[in-house]
Amino acid sequence: IEGLDAMVPMLEEMITELAEDGTKTAVLGMAHRGRLSTIAHVVNRPYEEIFVEFHAAAHAEESTDATGDVKYHHGATGTYETPNGTPIDVVLANNPSHLEAVDGVVEGRTRALQTDHSSATATLAPGLAAPILIHGDAAFSAQGVVAEVLNLQGLPGYSTGGTLHIISDNQIGFTTIPSDGRSTRYASDLAKGFDVPIVHVNADDIEACIAAVRLAVDFRRRFEHDVIIDLIGYRRFGHNEADEPAYTQPDMYERIKSHPTVRELYAQKLIAQGIATAEEVTAMQARATARIEEAQKSVKDGTRAIKSGPLSQSDADQAAVETAVPLDRLRAWNAQLVAVPQDFSIHPKLVRQLERRKAAFDDEGEVDWGLAEALAFASLLEGSVPIRLTGQDTQRGTFSHRHLMLHDPKNGREYAPIQHLSTSRAPIEIYNSPLSEYACMAFEYGYAVELPQALVLWEAQFGDFENGAQIVIDQFIAAGQAKWGETSRLVLLLPHGYEGAGPEHSSARIERFLQLSAEGNVQVANCSTAAQYFHLLRRQALQSRPQPMVIFTPKSLLRMKAASGTAEELSKGIFRQVIDDPRFGDDRSKIERVLMCSGKIYYDLIAHADYAKMARTAIVRVELLSPLPVAEILAVLGSYPNLKSVVWVQEEPKNMGARAHVRRRLVERLPNRIKDMGYVGRSYRASPSEGYGGAHAVEQERIVREALREV
Repeated sequence: IEGLDAMVPMLEEMITELAEDGTKTAVLGMAHRGRLSTIAHVVNRPYEEIFVEFHAAAHAEESTDATGDVKYHHGATGTYETPNGTPIDVVLANNPSHLEAVDGVVEGRTRALQTDHSSATATLAPGLAAPILIHGDAAFSAQGVVAEVLNLQGLPGYSTGGTLHIISDNQIGFTTIPSDGRSTRYASDLAKGFDVPIVHVNADDIEACIAAVRLAVDFRRRFEHDVIIDLIGYRRFGHNEADEPAYTQPDMYERIKSHPTVRELYAQKLIAQGIATAEEVTAMQARATARIEEAQKSVKDGTRAIKSGPLSQSDADQAAVETAVPLDRLRAWNAQLVAVPQDFSIHPKLVRQLERRKAAFDDEGEVDWGLAEALAFASLLEGSVPIRLTGQDTQRGTFSHRHLMLHDPKNGREYAPIQHLSTSRAPIEIYNSPLSEYACMAFEYGYAVELPQALVLWEAQFGDFENGAQIVIDQFIAAGQAKWGETSRLVLLLPHGYEGAGPEHSSARIERFLQLSAEGNVQVANCSTAAQYFHLLRRQALQSRPQPMVIFTPKSLLRMKAASGTAEELSKGIFRQVIDDPRFGDDRSKIERVLMCSGKIYYDLIAHADYAKMARTAIVRVELLSPLPVAEILAVLGSYPNLKSVVWVQEEPKNMGARAHVRRRLVERLPNRIKDMGYVGRSYRASPSEGYGGAHAVEQERIVREALREV
C-alpha cells in the first residue's frame, strides 16, 4: 500500500462519519492493494489472525482446508469503534483476482441489509448500510463491470443510497502505465457519464485526504448519490513481493526511491507546527513496529493456534422437505393472483390468459408454468420466506408468460397482485433489470449471500446471455463455497430449448454448469413439467442448507398442455429427480431399450408419429442433472429385466449438453452388462445450433426419427 498509505485513515474517517450518522454496517469491496492493512485497521482484525494466514500458507499440511484461497482474496468481518465510542459493523467482501468483480456483490449485500423483510412489504432504509468500493486506477478505466455498476445507482431495484468510491490511483497497472491503459486524462473520467462528482486529491496530503472524505460523505448524505475520490499517489514497491518494477519503469522508480513517505512528510509537518516532537514521532513508530513484531513472534512460536479455512460441504443430499401444498390454500391464492382493484384496467390481450388461470382448479383446468411459479411464490410468502425476482424483462417474462406485474393500459399504473396476498408474511420484490448480466448477477449473488433465508432469483432474457456473467458464475457461484465457505440460495433461471431461433437463442450451455459441478456446490435442473418446477422452487427455498441452483426453463413448453401441471400434482406430489415412462406398470419385460433425456426433447419424442409404433422402447426423463441421481436412475433401469441398451437423446451437439456428464457417471454401472451408453443428437459442433429455421427443423426431425427407430 505504500504510496497510498492515506487510504487507511481515509477509510477510518469515512466509517466514523457513517457511524455517527446512524449507519449500522459498512460493506467494503476492494482488490488486493492495501487489503491486509484494511483488514487490520478498518475491519479491526488482530494482527495475529492475519499472520496466521501467512503461516498457514507456508505450512499447508497443517490445515484441514482442502481448497481455500490465497490470503488476499479472503473477506473479513469486524466491528469498528469510532472515537466517540460508536460501534459499526464492517464487512469486507471476498474477492477473486478479477479485480472489479466484487463491485456488484457489495451493492447487492448492501441492498439486502437496507431492506426490511419482516412484513409483506419490502421497505428500504438506505441509512442502515453503506457500500464502499475501492478501485484500482487501471481497473476502473478498463473493466466494463465498473460502468455497469455505476448504472445501477439510480435504478429502483438496485439503488443503495449512493456508493462511496475511492480510486486507489498509484498510476500503474501491474507494469502498464496510464498512457497504455486508458484513453482519458484521469482514471475517474468514466464516471462523468453518470453525473458522479469526482474529488481528486494528493495522497501525500493527509489533511486534504480527510477533507475529501468529509465532502464525499456529506454529498452522499444530502443526495443519496454516488461520489468518487480519486486518490492519486504511487506504488513504492513492485506489484508483489518478488517483482522488480524498475525493469519497465526505471525513471518512475528512481524518483519514487528518493521520494519521502507520507508518514515522513506528515511527521515533518507536525514537528514544524509544534504539534509533536521528533522524539514523540520516533516513539510512536517504535511502538507500532514492536506491536507487529510481537504478533508475528506469537504465531511463529505457536502461542497462537493456527486456524484452518472453511471446509467445503461435499454432501449434496439434504433432508427431504415437504413441498406439497393443501388444495384449499392453492385455490385461495389462485383467486387472489388474478384480482385487481376495481379502478384498475387489465390489457385486453391479457384477459384470456388470466381467465385460464382462474379456471386452473376446475375439473379440466391446467396449471401452466407461470401460474405454477406464482403459486410456489405465494406459498413461500405465507411461510415467511422473502423473495426477490429480477432479470431482463422479468416482470412480464420474456415469453409473455409471467405477468406478475400488471400495467393499466389507460394510465400506465402498475399493480402486482402477488404483493397484496392476504396471507403473506414476507415481501416479494419484482424488478426488470438493466440489460446487463455481469453486474446484475453479481448484485443478486451478493443479496442472496447476505440474506441466506431468502429465495433470490435472476432470470436471463435468453439462457445463453448468462455468459456475459461468466466470471460471477465461475468465481463466486460455483467456487465461492470451496474458496471462502460462502454460499447462497441464488437461483439462475435460464431459458433453454431448440425452437429454430438460432445459436444465440437456443442453448443456455448446460455443459458449462455441469463441468463446474462438484462437492455439492451447485444444483442443476431441467424440469419437464410446471408441477415439477413448482416443487423444485419450494424445495430450493425450504431445504436446510443454502445451495445455488441453475434451472433451465422452457420456452415452447410454457403454455403446452402436456407440460402443464394439475391441482393434484401440486397438492400431493413431490419433485421427482427421475421420471419413468408412464406407459408401463408391472409388465416391463418387453422393454429392451431405454431412451434417457432431459427437458424439451421429451415432448418432441412423444409428439412424433413414430412414437406410437414403439413396442420395446421406454423413455426416462432425468430432471435433476447435478448432483446426478445415480441411484434413482439405476433403480429405474434395473426395473426393466430384459434391458439391452441405453441411449442418451439430446438436442444439443455431442460436445455440449448433458451427455458427457451423465455418461461418465453411469457407464460403469449400467445393468445387464451393457458396455456403453448410446447417443442420438447433433454431432460435434462449434456453434450450439443452426442459424435457419428450416435447417433446424430438418435436424430435429432426424434426431427424433433416429431415437425412435427400433432396430
